[in-house]
Amino acid sequence: MNEFTNEPLAELRRESVRAALREGLAGLDARLPLQVPVIVAGARRTGGALRSDDPADPERTVAVAAQATEADVDAAVAAAAGARPEWGERPARERAEILGAAAQLMRERRAELTALIVREAGKPWVDADAEVCEAIDFIEYYRRLAVRLDEPPALIQPPGERNELRYVPRGVAAVIAPWNFPVSISTGMVTAGLASGNGVVYKPAEQTPGCALAITEVLHEAGVPPAALSLLPGGDGPGIALVAHPGVHTVAFTGSCAAGLAITKSAAELAPGQRHLKRVVAEMGGKNCVIVDSDADLDEVVPAVCRSAFGFAGQKCSAAARLLVHEAVADALAERLAGAVESLLTGPPERFGVDLGPLIDDESAERYDRYLVRGRSEGELLAVGAAPDGPGRFRPPAVVAGLPPTSSILSEEIFAPLLAFEVVPSVEAACEAVEGLRFALTGGLFSRNPETVAMVERRLPVGNLYVNRGITGAVVGRQPFGGNRLSGSGAKAGGPDYLMPFVEPRVVTENKLRHGLVV
Repeated sequence: MNEFTNEPLAELRRESVRAALREGLAGLDARLPLQVPVIVAGARRTGGALRSDDPADPERTVAVAAQATEADVDAAVAAAAGARPEWGERPARERAEILGAAAQLMRERRAELTALIVREAGKPWVDADAEVCEAIDFIEYYRRLAVRLDEPPALIQPPGERNELRYVPRGVAAVIAPWNFPVSISTGMVTAGLASGNGVVYKPAEQTPGCALAITEVLHEAGVPPAALSLLPGGDGPGIALVAHPGVHTVAFTGSCAAGLAITKSAAELAPGQRHLKRVVAEMGGKNCVIVDSDADLDEVVPAVCRSAFGFAGQKCSAAARLLVHEAVADALAERLAGAVESLLTGPPERFGVDLGPLIDDESAERYDRYLVRGRSEGELLAVGAAPDGPGRFRPPAVVAGLPPTSSILSEEIFAPLLAFEVVPSVEAACEAVEGLRFALTGGLFSRNPETVAMVERRLPVGNLYVNRGITGAVVGRQPFGGNRLSGSGAKAGGPDYLMPFVEPRVVTENKLRHGLVV
């Protein structure tokens, strides 16, 4: 198997590339609404009233999904457990070949998958294409990791003794996926479970069931046995039942802090008949801060902060939410940042060149509105962009300054294009502010002083610190991604140890000094 390399991004400046994406969108629109069934061990049940819409045009129905029941959860877990002889006992190289075929199918369907993300998640083309590339990267990276796990590591072997460490599948993996990266994060969590030999039960976000169906069909078509991967669309019910199910061994979750804490608590309870401890792989978002030192290059700071705070309308768990600026450059940066923010283009995500698309649902839009009102009353509006009129859930990028330290805008995750601008007397003071947060996912620093960089590296508890660049856009194999504190369990997606919660280590020691032979 050749070495892992990242999937190249599409060059959207080329008309041929844009034409292919437009064609993919037209083909998708002709098939809407998609019908998303409950899929358990290959059996499909259609029908239902769970509707996903286009956030840029809520009157357009993207998918109609069936609602999974507790009986479906029981059947899917039983099927996943029963798939072990067919899937988990295969050599890792055979599983890797099947997953490689799935990656190739994604390459062939790249335009269609990208268009589906644009329609169902409201993500602009550049972000949607990057997401498909990341999904392919996760498959390619994890299938190689699984092959390496299948090769026993070297242990000390004294004379007359055999010692062997091997990794076997833990058991059923429950995947509870988010809506903001409905293809890439879902693919990563599902593939991690499959690559390591487990049966997987996949519960997607209710906002993006169409994307979940596309992933499931790709994996089944590539050769993943039907019993090894079931799809359970629905609201909170199927996810709650999955986490509590005694047949589940590993829970992989990405979503809100509140949901992650509830999952962790439920998974820690031993259900009747359960003979194992569940492992939880959780990524729960953050309140991510960017620190700007007095010697920072503002030509780098402004575009990087705009991308980090307002890309995908701030709906990334890694997005910048607080900008902590040294007082020596605060006025200059405020003026330049305001001008940049006011020039950002908010509009339909299928329009090439759009910077911000819509927010995912009414709840997100209403939350943004509440916090913006609060920001105006507690501080001052430093900058606000423009948003188009119309039915879409469009909200402009905004920067709020002068907030009191007690403002909830500085501590609560908003998940929208609202950035807090704060003036600090020193980088040390900025570090104290970050250290006081309950979240620790990503962070950023702009400084030209190596000693300052080293100091911030030592102090900040974040899982991913970015220096002199934007704080979003972690790349598989280059920036393993995952947070600390209440941002998650610390598992690094796209990193060399991500498969470990999905496997069980076993050691065999044999005395080879036999006395006599069996006749």
